[in-house]
Amino acid sequence: MEHVYFHVDLDAFFASVEQLDHPEYRNKPVIVGGIPGDRRSVVSTASYEARKYGVHSAMPLEKAIKLCPNAIFLRPNFHRYQEKSLQIMELFNSFSPSVIQISIDEAFLDMTGTQKLFGKPEEVAQRLKKEVKEETGLTVSVGVASTMYIAKIASGLSKPNGLTVIPNGQEEDFMLKLPITKLWGIGTKTQEHLKQAGFYTTQNIYNYSLSGLKTIFGNATGTFLYNAVRGNKELLFGENPKSRSISSETTFDFDLTDLYAMESAIMELSYNVLFRMHKEQVHSCTVSIKIRYSDFTTVSAQSTESRLVSSVDDMFNRCCKLFEKKYEKGRGIRLLGVSCENLEDKDTHIQAELFDFGEEKKAKVEKAIFELEKKHPEIKIKKARLLESTQKRF
Repeated sequence: MEHVYFHVDLDAFFASVEQLDHPEYRNKPVIVGGIPGDRRSVVSTASYEARKYGVHSAMPLEKAIKLCPNAIFLRPNFHRYQEKSLQIMELFNSFSPSVIQISIDEAFLDMTGTQKLFGKPEEVAQRLKKEVKEETGLTVSVGVASTMYIAKIASGLSKPNGLTVIPNGQEEDFMLKLPITKLWGIGTKTQEHLKQAGFYTTQNIYNYSLSGLKTIFGNATGTFLYNAVRGNKELLFGENPKSRSISSETTFDFDLTDLYAMESAIMELSYNVLFRMHKEQVHSCTVSIKIRYSDFTTVSAQSTESRLVSSVDDMFNRCCKLFEKKYEKGRGIRLLGVSCENLEDKDTHIQAELFDFGEEKKAKVEKAIFELEKKHPEIKIKKARLLESTQKRF
């Protein structure tokens, strides 16, 4: 049976939610991440109107202000974004028995074997896009293919509000006609390295042997390039069946080099994981972090404590400690991911801590906010991140 995967990407998600909630922002450049004067803030999301000026995620806010001084600058409202994300992910569950959420604004839907029930993949994707728009007011871009990797690339080819279908049997033709700049996971440094080595097309890469690519680019990058131009069939996302987990990760358009930007990304990922745990009524004592560098080498670290992860702040602080131990200073980062592992239902008994240090109260407040916003999405409660200096941590 041929696999069928949808990759669904919410278009400029944070900025689109703000434009949805504030009609006066529509058709105007909106930059979410901070307001002028915020110390060391970075761009989380830029609307498509702002991207025309060269603004992109992970860019220092000061640079974004210079590129687009007339933009509407906003601090992130993570609770509101989570509420919209949960609404959309629940809709996805009505289309597929296997929805694999990989970040707050994107997911894979395994549609294999559903044609008799739902219809042709392209028709289903069109219906999904229509329902998302009607029920949430937001648009999504969808890629349809036989591998997750190709579906991910396809979803980004006609944004916003796009749909790209790669029919079975045309995967290799698609990949070999693709510009190198469209290969998912390849950043500007790798693109420059490719040019310097005489690789200008995906066909150039395809014609080279795995051993040859490893010799030129190193084991990690060479292996990635070899598999990428062949559709990366082995790349799969999903829960580890031996250890139930909830994870969230993001691949950056540009290598992260600023420590504050890295911490900001970890904060966003921590929000995503914790609020999905609230929704699923689970808890965990174990957190992990994944780091992928610009040369595609990937490292991870995991930590288990005797006490439960109690709040977003707690999750963030644990992940930052792992990051501090694992990160090699000065290296550019292509991907960051965080997760809670070994999940258990909240009715599973775990011994309470002898000393609480305020975490129980913080967790109750956080849970109350989550429940309140789930019942009343019109209520918006913002949580400001403490502007702790990264020099203290690193």
